[in-house]
Amino acid sequence: MKIVIGLAAFLVLAVAGTAFAYPAAAAVACPYCYGFTGLGNGIYVEKTMSAREREQAQAVVAAARERVADFYGALDGRPRILICKSEDCYQPIGGGSRGQAILDWALFLSPRGTSDVIAAHELSHIELHSRLGLVKTWNRAIPQWFDEGLAADISADPRYLRQAGNGDRCLIEPGGDMPTTRSAWVETARTQELYARAACRVDRWIAAHDGPAAVARLAQNVSAGESFEAAAQ
Repeated sequence: MKIVIGLAAFLVLAVAGTAFAYPAAAAVACPYCYGFTGLGNGIYVEKTMSAREREQAQAVVAAARERVADFYGALDGRPRILICKSEDCYQPIGGGSRGQAILDWALFLSPRGTSDVIAAHELSHIELHSRLGLVKTWNRAIPQWFDEGLAADISADPRYLRQAGNGDRCLIEPGGDMPTTRSAWVETARTQELYARAACRVDRWIAAHDGPAAVARLAQNVSAGESFEAAAQ
C-alpha cells in the first residue's frame, strides 16, 4: 500500500514539475487545464473568446492551412493549435513571441499573432518537422536559417519578401553565414534583417531547384539519412 501511495505521489510531483518547468508542453497535453476550449479539427482557443472571435480564429487557421497545403500539395502535420485572446493566456506558454511551434506537435498563437501570415509561418515549421520526423527535427538536421527562411517564404510575409510575381522577391541580399541552431538564431534574430536574409536565400534556392517540390524532396532525403548539404545540392 505504501508503495502505491509513494508511486502516486511521485507521479503527481512529476506532472506538477513538468507543468512548472515546461508549461507549453503541459498546455499541449491538457489544453483545458490552461483555460482553452476545443473547437474541433485540432483547434483550441482561450475559453473567454466570443463566438465571433472563435469564428475569426478558425478562419485564420483555415487560411494558414490552405497556404501551406498549396505549397506542399498536402498537409502531413496534425498539430494541436492553441490560440490565445489575452497576453495573460499566452505569456506562460509562449513568452513575448507572436507565435511558436513545438516540434511537429503543436503551435501557439498570441493575440498579436492571430493572422494568416503568422499562423502560416508557424504551420510551415510544423509541416517541415512532420516530414523530417522527430529525431531529425530534434537533432536539427536542417539548419535553423533554412527552417525560418522557408517559413517566411511560405507565409509570404511582406516584412521579409516581396510578393510573388514581381521577379526577384528579395528585400535584402542573404550575405554570409547564418545561425544553424535554434539557440543561436534566437540570440541573433532581434531585427527583421536576419529573417529577410534567410527568406531571400531559401526563395532563391527554391527557384533554382524547380519550385516547392524541391523542399519536399529535401525533407524526404534528410529524413532518410542524407545530410542537408548533400540533399540541398
